Amino acid sequence: MKKLTSWDLYFQKQLGDPEIRGLIDEELESLRVGIQIARWRQKKKGLSQAQLAARAGMSAPDVSRSENSPAQNMTLGTLVKIARALGRGVAVTFPARRSS
Repeated sequence: MKKLTSWDLYFQKQLGDPEIRGLIDEELESLRVGIQIARWRQKKKGLSQAQLAARAGMSAPDVSRSENSPAQNMTLGTLVKIARALGRGVAVTFPARRSS
């Protein structure tokens, strides 16, 4: 087994804090949205960010921000524009959270 570094120990301690864990979970969830957008754009549709932006009525930098840091400015309206431009819909779910 790999010896834990001081960073590993610190990180494990931080994960034990419910508030920190919640922030991490939120960030990971938002990154999943950006990854899904990028995958659909690249692999399923073969579009560049500029092409997707034109289809969605957005700027290419806005598409880039949506893919790389969606938590900063992703609104449901933006998500719907992108999804429609990719020929997709949007489904919002509220899955049960694991207890901290």
